[in-house]
Amino acid sequence: MSELNNTALKILGNGKGILAADESTATMTKRLDSVNVPSTPENRLLFRETLFSSSSMKDCIGGVILYDETIKQTSSKKNTIPELISDTGSLPGIKVDTGAKILAGSPDEKITEGLDGLRERLKEYYKLGAKFTKWRGVYNITKSYPSKLSIHSNAHALARYSALVQECNMVPIVEPEVLMDGDHSAKECLEKTSEVIKKCFEELIMHKVDLKGIILKPNMVLAGNKSKKKITNEEVAKLTLECLKSSVPSEVPGIAFLSGGQSEIEATENLNLINKHNNTNFIMSYSYGRALQQSALNNWSKDRKDIDGTQRIFNHRAKMNTLASQGKWSKDLEI
Repeated sequence: MSELNNTALKILGNGKGILAADESTATMTKRLDSVNVPSTPENRLLFRETLFSSSSMKDCIGGVILYDETIKQTSSKKNTIPELISDTGSLPGIKVDTGAKILAGSPDEKITEGLDGLRERLKEYYKLGAKFTKWRGVYNITKSYPSKLSIHSNAHALARYSALVQECNMVPIVEPEVLMDGDHSAKECLEKTSEVIKKCFEELIMHKVDLKGIILKPNMVLAGNKSKKKITNEEVAKLTLECLKSSVPSEVPGIAFLSGGQSEIEATENLNLINKHNNTNFIMSYSYGRALQQSALNNWSKDRKDIDGTQRIFNHRAKMNTLASQGKWSKDLEI
């Protein structure tokens, strides 16, 4: 087994998942504003450190995706944030794209930027302790989108990014996110997500990326948030598995779903059903941001000194999702 494959399995093995704590300063400011907490570097660090030093890090969280600001910060115990995470047995990772910008030639769509200077930045992050990275491509569904241009351009960027990351001895998380914004049906989501993922793997293979040393971070197959045709959680699981079985090469060790606008319970329930029906060799786990953090953030915002209370809430959500990664969750385990 290659070192990259070992790293991927360490992140997602034994029901563990990924804590996505890579919100940019602008996004984190929106989150803190929503709970009336000033967005200072100290407050951003304090909330994240509260999560990173919780007991579930050891049992449930195999990796944490950080943002540029956070990976360079020092904890209250005077160790670096990557050291704080590594000491729990979890692996530190880093978001390396510089965000989605308007796609030239298709102004209603986005292309993710950040390839310029990436090789040098990767070397710096590796020295800081990062073991894996993340890059997100975004696609929207309408009658005309995602266009061939968007599907091709984002797949090409994800592949170039992945090749550079593996060259630097880190595992790339490949995140093609088909957004749930819109009135599209689940069937349209299935078709578009399949097309997007297939194109990504075409490009990854062309760029000689070792598929055994990546993690795929896709959306689940859902009806659009404005769709009149809602589907059941069972159907979400069935369609998501159908999509991945037809689109993902068998060498890929693991798939870590994004929560993409689902509530905490929804994201856990859907993951659990996917694993109950999972008859593939893929590990199917989670890489959640809000679906792991929101209740903890609400509690923390009321009393920032209540570290234990905030950690208790975070530990519960992490444990629920780790059970769901093994198909062992049930609603009556929720508090």
